Amino acid sequence: MNDIPDALDVLSIGETMALLVAQEPGPLESVQSFSKRIAGADTNVAIGLARLGFQVGWVSRLGADSFGRYVRATIEAEGVDTSQVEIDPQRSTGFMLKSRSVDGSDPAIEYYRRGSAASQLGVAHLQPRYARRARHVHATGITPALSPAARELVAHAMQTLRSQGGSVSFDPNLRPSLWPDVATMRDTLNDLARHADWVLPGVDEGRLLTGQQTPADIAAWYLDRGAKAVVIKQGAEGAYFRTAAGEQGQVPGVPVPVVVDTVGAGDAFAVGIISAQLEGLDWPSALRRANWIASRALQVIGDMEGLPTRRELEHHRF
Repeated sequence: MNDIPDALDVLSIGETMALLVAQEPGPLESVQSFSKRIAGADTNVAIGLARLGFQVGWVSRLGADSFGRYVRATIEAEGVDTSQVEIDPQRSTGFMLKSRSVDGSDPAIEYYRRGSAASQLGVAHLQPRYARRARHVHATGITPALSPAARELVAHAMQTLRSQGGSVSFDPNLRPSLWPDVATMRDTLNDLARHADWVLPGVDEGRLLTGQQTPADIAAWYLDRGAKAVVIKQGAEGAYFRTAAGEQGQVPGVPVPVVVDTVGAGDAFAVGIISAQLEGLDWPSALRRANWIASRALQVIGDMEGLPTRRELEHHRF
C-alpha cells in the first residue's frame, strides 16, 4: 500500500469499474470496437476534486486482475490516494459496456459487477486513523446498493465524519437495477440522507424519493430531516438551492451546443458544489461553478474526461 497522507480534504468510498465504450453508434451486440476507460460515481468526484488541487482518498476493493490494475493506475495517475484499496485474489473487478449515443440521448449500459471485489466492502475497510484525516466525505446511493455490508460502511463513514466535525455530501445517484425494489431503495437512501449536510438529488430523483413535486418542496422535505442545504439539479434549467438558514435561489444552467454523453454530469456537478463549499464560497457561486463543470462533462465521451483542472477553472469567468 502507498504511504497514508497526513491530511485529506475529501474521502470517497465505492466501486469503480473498467468501462468499455463503443467506438461506433448502434446496438451493443453489433459493436465491434470499444475503448477502455474507468467508471464510478465516487471516483468521478474524487478525480474532479483532485484535479482542482484537493487531497482526496479513495477506499475500495479491486480484483487481482488486469481491469483492477488498470483502474488503480488510472486513479493514482490523477493524484488520488489509493493506499486504502484492498486487492481481492478471489473476486474480479467489475466492468461495464456503454453504447455511443450521437443524438444526446442516454446511452445503453450493461453492468457486469455482481459478486465483484467491491461488493464485499464493509465497515472494516475504513480505518479509523484514515477517517480522522479527512474533513469531508462524499457519499452516493450506488455503494449502499452493493450489499448490506457496503450500506453499513457508507452510513458509518457519514456518521464518523459528522461526529468529528467534518462535513458530508450525499448524491442519491439512483440505480434502480441494483435494488430489490423501489421501496427499499427509497427508504434506504432517505435514511442515509439524514446523515448528510448537503443533499444533491436531481429533480426527478427528488420526486421519487420524497413524493414532493417542486424543487422547493423537495428541498424542504430534506431540510426538515436534518440537512443543512439541499441542491436540486434540473438539467438544462440549471439548479435550485435552499438552506436551513432560509436562503434559496435558482441559478440558470450553462448552454451546451452539443450534448455528447450525459453520464457523469451529476458527478461533475457534485465536484463544483463540494469544491466551492470547501473553499468557503456562497451557494449561488457554488451552483454557478457546478453548472459549468457539469456542462463540460456533457460535451465529451467518458465519465470524467471533461472535469477541469484548477488552471482551467481559474481561467473561466463566472
